[in-house]
Amino acid sequence: MKLGKYIVLIVLLLVVGTSIYVATLDNTYRVERSKIIEAPIEVVYNQIIDFKKWPSWSPWIEQEPQVDLTYGNQTAGVGANYSWNGEIIGAGNMITLAAHAPDSITQKINFTAPFESSADIYWKLTKVPSGTEVSWAMQGEMDFMMKGYMAFSGGMDMQIGPDYERGLVKLDSVTKAAMNEFTVKVNGVTEHGGSFYIYNSASTNMSQVGAKIQELMPKVGAYVAAQNISQAGMPFTLYHKIDQENNGVIMSCAVPISDRITLGDDTGLLMGELKPFKAVKVTLKGNYTNLQSAWSAGYDYIADNQLTADPLKPALEVYTNDPGKFPNPADWITTLYIPVK
Repeated sequence: MKLGKYIVLIVLLLVVGTSIYVATLDNTYRVERSKIIEAPIEVVYNQIIDFKKWPSWSPWIEQEPQVDLTYGNQTAGVGANYSWNGEIIGAGNMITLAAHAPDSITQKINFTAPFESSADIYWKLTKVPSGTEVSWAMQGEMDFMMKGYMAFSGGMDMQIGPDYERGLVKLDSVTKAAMNEFTVKVNGVTEHGGSFYIYNSASTNMSQVGAKIQELMPKVGAYVAAQNISQAGMPFTLYHKIDQENNGVIMSCAVPISDRITLGDDTGLLMGELKPFKAVKVTLKGNYTNLQSAWSAGYDYIADNQLTADPLKPALEVYTNDPGKFPNPADWITTLYIPVK
């Protein structure tokens, strides 16, 4: 009997001691992880702010791809919300409380099963030389039962931290994949209307075309802006001659204008006129690194339709929208015009 009493007493002391220990633990917790993603801050922000994009990088949905997701009427911005109900990851919901594009987002997460709790979610995005530093944090309070569980299971940081790390790795991958998306459409034969244009020219090798455009185009654009000259369209590059055998290109970078003007000799720029011509039109939506695919599609179309390219007229590469206003390269649009006889 005495042995039994001692055992009961020891168990009781352990229970009381454990309870006292758990009660003294901090009620609050904060879990935070960070990662640098090589992408513009606006592009990363757009992947986070819209709940409909979360399934592609969420570490929990990765664990249960068939989880039942329900979206509210709004999925992006303040007031956006969604809920989930799964056998593995449980049930809950989330709502966006504040959004300051493209720097920060505040959200509220509510777990309803297998236990009930809530926490605040904080996103902080910071521009860094190599891209965007993304910090993802969860902060909340624990009741006695949760503190007891966490005390003997490694704590919230050990429980949540690895999921956050996995989520940031997936966010990195998804963001880069989104930036690499592109489409090429051959629009067929059309008539280019021509225009006057201000330009500068250069000869270079084929591998340096992109660098040469970055060197020449800003000079033309700066002059047009400084002189308050009205543009008649978007900037373009003319390819006067492409010598594949000798890896050479003669090219011009130009800005179209409405009327012919006189340029000073000290500008280093020239005035030109592009007469109307028939051409095969090709549209690329995506990064300029995919331009070769667009050119190939255009020349394939010419061959497949028994057309003849006109080497006496320059081919055009028109930068249809301004990359400065579209941070995601997947949204850039370039229109090609390949002259045909």
